[in-house]
Parts: sequence; structure tokens; C-alpha cells
Amino acid sequence: MKHKTFVLAPDSFKECLTAKAVCQAMESGLKKVFPDAKFIHVPMADGGEGTTQSLVDATNGTLHACQVTSPLGDKITAHYGILGDKTTAVIEMASASGIHLVPKTKRNPLITTTFGTGELIIECLKHGVKKIILGIGGSATNDGGAGMAQALGIKFYDNEGKELPKGGGALGKLAKIDITEVNPLLRNIEIIVASDVSNPLCGEKGASCVFGPQKGATAEMVKQLDQNLQHYASIIKSQLGKEVATIPGAGAAGGLGAGLMAFTNSKMQKGIDIVIHYSELRQKLKGADFCFTGEGGIDYQTKFGKTPYGVAQIAKAQNVPVIALAGTIGKNIEELYPNGIDAIFGIIPSASPIEELLLNGFKNIEQTSENIARLIKISQT
Repeated sequence: MKHKTFVLAPDSFKECLTAKAVCQAMESGLKKVFPDAKFIHVPMADGGEGTTQSLVDATNGTLHACQVTSPLGDKITAHYGILGDKTTAVIEMASASGIHLVPKTKRNPLITTTFGTGELIIECLKHGVKKIILGIGGSATNDGGAGMAQALGIKFYDNEGKELPKGGGALGKLAKIDITEVNPLLRNIEIIVASDVSNPLCGEKGASCVFGPQKGATAEMVKQLDQNLQHYASIIKSQLGKEVATIPGAGAAGGLGAGLMAFTNSKMQKGIDIVIHYSELRQKLKGADFCFTGEGGIDYQTKFGKTPYGVAQIAKAQNVPVIALAGTIGKNIEELYPNGIDAIFGIIPSASPIEELLLNGFKNIEQTSENIARLIKISQT
């Protein structure tokens, strides 16, 4: 009898296990029933938290640490990855400019900056890469990517010729953008922006109005920040000839999307599509008997670009059955079944404190995978 091939392509289980560790737990459980099976690990992510680690793991790349500027101007340690091809880097802007880096009592998008994200880009350039994948979720900022641009060597001046301070609160005084000292290595670099956010930069669906309050903005601050970004966009248009105010995705990460469009050679893609491409998931699914995926929580919203749904689309095209595991199962999961996910299993064995469940994540995934394997075995005898 032909030995089975299992492709294991989960996302991380947030605050519990990395995607790589979830793969290991799945294999450990499945192996108890199918000891001779072939297991192909493809750690996944959707462009948000865990993307750097997943792509480094999936391509046998390397993870690097460096000192950068936090959203509030302190020095912190952030991480970036160099993929196995050694010509592609991967960054999560949240590592340098994320909201988790700012205590709730200090959240103020008038002063928070994406400068550290720019410093991460500079660090990647030192490795001689040709391409940078940049995940831009979870920001603490609303500066239109101006901080990032400052780190890349771009200068922003007011009417008196003074350089603007960092933060979205200063952009209302912007009079001149000087790009003459931008890092020359940036010219030949393609930046692929991983974002599922389609918000424009300005207006009621823009960065400030939609996301500003989550970052500590009061109603008055939201109004000021939106006006500042409108002014910023008008200066970019008049001096650089680039329209960024209304472009879908420009409002992602407090307008970092707009800054990337204005100052770098960038294009936006769905995060899951990027990870599928660089992890070579399509090729690895060829000839597989089953695909296992999963993440911390699955519900009807999973179909809007989350990892299990993206994995299922690729597997379905190759007629590979997809089984998903989740820490929690939410509402209306039946909406996922016509779209490639064949079965969804919760991993929690009993009602327990969340701390205990997080501690036992590996064991619970392992046990659930073994139980599924036993079901597969009896269904095929």
C-alpha cells in the first residue's frame, strides 16, 4: 500500500506556538497512526504577525536582530529575515513600529513614528538583497510613512526651512520634500507590501478616521491627523507627481502604504498570496494525500484572506482534502466548507484557564492530529 503524504501548512497559534512548532505537533500526532508517512512542513502566515518567522522557516533562511527606533523614539531590538534565496528580505513593520511597543497610557499618534521601519529597510539593504517583503499590520503610527522616509534619507521641511519633527502631528507644516539624499541602494529594490487593508489615506474611510482611535487618538486628534495627511498627500502630488490620497491601501498602517507608494518602488499584494508563493506551497502539494492547516481561531471571517482559507484554495485546485485545526471555532464556519476546507476540528479537550490552554498547545494539537489520523485510517479500511 502506498505510504501517505501529508502537507502541513498551518499559521501560528497566536501567543502559543509558531507555525513551525504547529507543524511539528501535527506530525507528532499523525505519525502515531501513520509512522511511514511522508510529512512536508510548510509554515504559513497571512502577512501579519509571524510572517517573518514563517518565511524564514519555510525557505531555510536566517533571522537577524538589530537596534532600531521605537514608535516613541527609544532604542529597541527588532527582527528581520533573509530568505533562503539570499536575495529576498522579509520585515514586519510591527517589529519596529507596532502598537504593542507603546503602553496604552502613552499612545499618541501625533508623535509616534515609523522611523524604525525605515531603519529595518536599511539593515536589509546591507545584505545586498534585491527584494523586500514588508508586512504592514499592527502599527502604532499615523505618520503617513514619513518617519520611514526620514530613515531612508528623505528630508521634510517647513516654511522656515526647518526639518519637521517625527510624527503625524507635524505633517500639517510640511512645505518641501527633499529626496536628493535618499539611500542610493533603494533605487534598485522592489518592495512587496503585504497588506489586506484597502482603505485610502484620507477621509472617513482613511487611516486617521478608521484606525486612529485604536492608536490613542481623540476625536480632535483624528480631525487634525486627517487634515495633516491630506496636506501631506497634496505636497507629494505637487512636488513628486504621485497621487496617494485616494489609492486603495494607502491608508494601511497609519498611511505607511502611502509613504511606500510615494518614496519607494513598491506594490501591494495580499499577505497570504505572498507567503504561498515564497513557501512554494503549490509545488509541495503535488501528489499529497491530505493537507493540514489551522490557526488560533477560525470562523466565517477566515474566508477574507486568512491563512487556512488561502491554503484551502490552493489545495482544492489540486483535489487535495484539507483539514483545519483551531484553538477556537467561531460563528458560521459552514461558509468555509464550499471553499476548500473539508473539515474543521477544535483542539481544546476541556474547559480550562487560558494560561493552561496556551501552555498545552503542542500537546492538544498533537492529540487532535492523532485522533483525526485514526478517523482517516478506519475510513480507508
